[in-house]
Amino acid sequence: MKNLGFLGAGNMGSAIIKGLADSGKFSDCVLYAYDKDSEKLNALAKYNVTPCASEQKLTEKCQYILLAVKPQVLGDILDTIKPYVTEDHVFISICAGITADFIKQRTNSAAKVAVVMPNTPAMLGLGASAIARDGAISDEDFAFAKSVISSCGMVMEIPADKMKEIICINGSSPAFIYLFAKGFVDYAKEVGIDETAALQLFAQSLVGSAKMLTDSGMTVEQLIKQVSSPGGTTLAGLDKLYAGDLEETVKEACRACTNRAYELAK
Repeated sequence: MKNLGFLGAGNMGSAIIKGLADSGKFSDCVLYAYDKDSEKLNALAKYNVTPCASEQKLTEKCQYILLAVKPQVLGDILDTIKPYVTEDHVFISICAGITADFIKQRTNSAAKVAVVMPNTPAMLGLGASAIARDGAISDEDFAFAKSVISSCGMVMEIPADKMKEIICINGSSPAFIYLFAKGFVDYAKEVGIDETAALQLFAQSLVGSAKMLTDSGMTVEQLIKQVSSPGGTTLAGLDKLYAGDLEETVKEACRACTNRAYELAK
């Protein structure tokens, strides 16, 4: 029987708890949670989550601890639980920009850590999470960490030294995609197309295009060419996107995201 504790019960922590409950694969796992907002804890009762009175109590009860708080406050929380952390503890961190070394330095140098970058579609069971392992974590504990995160979506393992760079790719990209979508929907409204119809059509186009990226066997360049008839409407629109240097703008957004991750990790 594994005791898994959640430090933080906000959107992402709650999404993972829901995923664990819905999967039906964690009957050998007892869930605990602590959040300073008691209403968030109360909302987890339907998932058979036992609330803890403090971060320290949770740390005493649980070998596995999922860190789901804002990166800016994590340091203080780790300082609080440090006296209770042993070499047997395994941390699963979804705190953006926070390294395994940071967690170990603030708690116990022998603790084990898996670092995760999830995204908000996990709230629908459609998450895309990157995960990296600390050298001290065992294969068994890392497999458990991956299974916890995969309960609400897919997981890809990447090198630990790329966890800050990956944030823009899957963690922040939903917000960028939503902004992109807003442009299409706003245009639809301007030309008298029903907003709901436009949103549904564009959203399904995203779903289908995503499947083409992963399942068609074509490169991105080939997929663009497939839609772009010579002298047609798509090329006319693409010309405007190329003129606005869309690709470079996206890269600049990614760089800003990564730079901020490094700032938060200091």
